[in-house]
Amino acid sequence: MGERPPAAVPEALHAQIAAVERLIPADQLAHQPTPRWTLTWLEHRPVAELDTGVIVTLSPDGEVVVRKDDDTGIS
Repeated sequence: MGERPPAAVPEALHAQIAAVERLIPADQLAHQPTPRWTLTWLEHRPVAELDTGVIVTLSPDGEVVVRKDDDTGIS
């Protein structure tokens, strides 16, 4: 988090990943470990998931989609 994504992360996701990171309050980051991104692939599409449950992925038609997984187990 806070750095340019690795080469394995498709360029199409970079802008939305950066936008998500800008929305995390600085005071929240000061009191806990910095959230981390995990990149996986589902049906040949990238899925970048932040520890907070935010997911950035591509839809089947190539649109960038940002959503929140409310079942993260993180409080």
